[in-house]
Amino acid sequence: MNVQLDLYQTLAAAGAVYIAGRFLKLHFSVFEKFCIPSAVVGGVLFAILNCLLSVSHVWRFHLDGDVLELGLILFFSSMGYMVSGKMVRKGGNALFQGSRMVIKMALLVLGLILLQNFVGILSAKIFGLPSLFGLISGSIPLVGSFGTAGAFGPVLERLGVQNAVSIGFEAATFGMIAGSILGGPIGENLIFRHHLLPSIPEGAAGQGTQKGKSPEKPLPVIHFPNFMSGFVQLLIAMGFGTFVSHLFAVFGIIVPAYIGAMISAIIIRNTGEYFHLYTVYPDEIHVLGTLFLNIFLSCALMQMNLWQQASLFLPLMATLLIQTLLVAGFAYFIVFKAMGSDYDAAIMASGICGFTMGALPNAVANMNALCERFGPASTAYFVIPLIGAFVVDFFNMTTIMILINLLK
Repeated sequence: MNVQLDLYQTLAAAGAVYIAGRFLKLHFSVFEKFCIPSAVVGGVLFAILNCLLSVSHVWRFHLDGDVLELGLILFFSSMGYMVSGKMVRKGGNALFQGSRMVIKMALLVLGLILLQNFVGILSAKIFGLPSLFGLISGSIPLVGSFGTAGAFGPVLERLGVQNAVSIGFEAATFGMIAGSILGGPIGENLIFRHHLLPSIPEGAAGQGTQKGKSPEKPLPVIHFPNFMSGFVQLLIAMGFGTFVSHLFAVFGIIVPAYIGAMISAIIIRNTGEYFHLYTVYPDEIHVLGTLFLNIFLSCALMQMNLWQQASLFLPLMATLLIQTLLVAGFAYFIVFKAMGSDYDAAIMASGICGFTMGALPNAVANMNALCERFGPASTAYFVIPLIGAFVVDFFNMTTIMILINLLK
C-alpha cells in the first residue's frame, strides 16, 4: 500500500507525532530526565514504526516535502527576529564578550570539522577503502546533513566512490538521530555534575533555580492582534528572503532559502527599531518559531527511511559510531571548558551536538529542552544560531573542497 500525504495531512501527522512525543515525555521520566525534545521522541517512534511496516511490505510512506521546507524557513525567520542591534548596543561589554564567544566557538567548530574528516579518512584507510570514502562518512553528511551529502555525493561518485549519495544519506540519517539524542543528556549531566544555575537577572534575587526544576516564570499574556502581527512579520521575512537569496545568486553566491529569510528578519526588526517605523513582536515570534521548529523536526524524523540502515556495511557503521563518540567527547570535555565551564557553556555543549551531527534545528531543540527545564541561557542563544547558520557551512564547504582536491 502506498501512503502519500498531502500538505494538510502532513501538517496533521506532524502535530500528532509531536503530541505523541509529549505524551511519552510526561509518562516516561527517562525522556524528561535526559531532555530529549518531544518532536524527537515522537519522530523517532514513528520512524521505527515506519521501518517495520515498510520492511514488512505493508506500506510505503511519503509526506509532503513542502511542509518540511516551510517549517525550516519560518523557524529561521523567527531566529532572525531575535537579533536586535538596539539590545546589543545596550549590552556594551556583553557584546564584546559575546563576540569573543562567537570567535572562540567558530575555532572550536573548525577544529571539530577537521577531526571528523580525519577520523573518516583514517577509518577508510584501516578498512582498505579509498581515502575519499572518509569524506562521505565525515563532515559532509554530519555537519552538512542531507543537502551537502546530496551536493557532494555525485562529485565523489565521479571520483570513484561508489554509491556515495546513498551512503551520504544513510550517514546523515544516523547523524540527525544521534545529534538529537546526544545533546540533552550531555547538557543535563554537565549541569548536575557541576551544580550549574542560569544567571539571575537584576531584580530577580532569591528566584534561583532548584536542581532539576524549571524556574518560576509568569505566564505570558497573549494578545491576538500582537500574535497575528508577529505571524505576518514572519511571512513577510520569508517572502523578502527569496529576493535576498536571488541577490546573492546574482553575484554567484548560492545560499539556502532559510538564510535569505533570516537576513530579511534581521533587517526588518532593526529597521523598525532604529527608525521607529513600526513595532516588532519578538515574544510572539519566538513562540511561533518554536512551533515551526517542532513541525520541522517531526517531519524530518518521520520521513527517515531507517530500513536503509540495514545496507550499512561494517566500515560505515564503525566510523559513524566513532564519530558519535568524538562529538560527545569534544562537546563534554572541550567545548564546555573552552566556553567558560558555566551554565551557558553546558547549553552550548548540548547545542554543538545538534549541528555537528545533524543541523541547527537539532541544536536549538536540544537547547530548548534544557532551558525549559533549567532556565534561560542568553549567551548560548546568541552564539549557537550565529555559528550554526552563518559559520559552520562556510567552514565545512571550504574544508571539503580542499580535502577533495588533496585526496583525488
